[in-house]
Amino acid sequence: MTFAPVGIRCPDHANVGAVKPTPARTVQSVRRRTRAAAAPATMVLIAINALVYVITAAQGGGPNLPGGQLFADWALQGASVANGDGWRLVTAMFLHGSLLHLAFNMFALYWLGNVIEQALGTPRFVLLYVVSGLAGSAGALWFSAAFAVTVGASGAIFGLIGALLILEYRATGSFMGQAMILILVNFAFTFAVPGISKGGHIGGLIGGIAATYALEQYREGPRQKVGVLLAVGVGVLSLVLAYVRVQSYVL
Repeated sequence: MTFAPVGIRCPDHANVGAVKPTPARTVQSVRRRTRAAAAPATMVLIAINALVYVITAAQGGGPNLPGGQLFADWALQGASVANGDGWRLVTAMFLHGSLLHLAFNMFALYWLGNVIEQALGTPRFVLLYVVSGLAGSAGALWFSAAFAVTVGASGAIFGLIGALLILEYRATGSFMGQAMILILVNFAFTFAVPGISKGGHIGGLIGGIAATYALEQYREGPRQKVGVLLAVGVGVLSLVLAYVRVQSYVL
C-alpha cells in the first residue's frame, strides 16, 4: 500500500504513469506485492474474534444474544478488575455484544489491518493492536461506572485508525487525509449513538497514535528497540491508569 495525498493507493494504481518496468523488475515487483499483501495477524485476529463469538453465542441465548460463562469471565468490568481480574483488560477486546457489533468491527479490522500490517510489519502490528486495546480498556474504565460491562474490539480498532493518521502524516505531511475523515465520522457516530463506549474509543485512538509515532520515529537500525520499548511503555501506562481508576472499586 502507498500513502498519498489523495489517500491510500494499491501498488498498481500508485505506479500509474511511471516508466514501464523491465521483465526482471516486474517479477521482483510481483514478489514484493505478494509478500506485502499477506496480513496473517489480521486474519488470525478476525478468526479469534469470530470463534469467541460462536462460543459465547452457544453458551448464551443464541446467534444474536451472546453470554454464558466465557462472556461473564472475559467482559470488562471495573469492580471485577479491582478484585483481581486484570485479564479482562485484554480479553474484553475479543467479545462482542451482537452479530452487527461483530460484523462492523471485523470489517474495520480487515480493511485497516491489511493496510497497517503491511506498513508496519506483522510483529509491530500485533504490538500496536494489543497496546491500543489496553489503552481502550483503560479509557473505558475511566468513562464508566464500577459495574458497567464493556466489550468489543473497538478500542484496538480506533488505535488502528490512529496509526493510519500517523502513517498518512509521515507520507504526505498533512493530517487532513483519509484517516482524519474516519476519525471525525466515527466520533460523530460514537457520541450520537447511546451505549457506545466513548472512553474506549478515545483511549484506543490516543494509544494507537502514541504507539505508532514511537514505532515510526525509531524505525531504522538499532533504534527500532527504542520504538518498541516506547510502544510497550504506552501499554504499561494504560495498565497503570486502569489500576488507578479501579482502586476506588475494591470491595
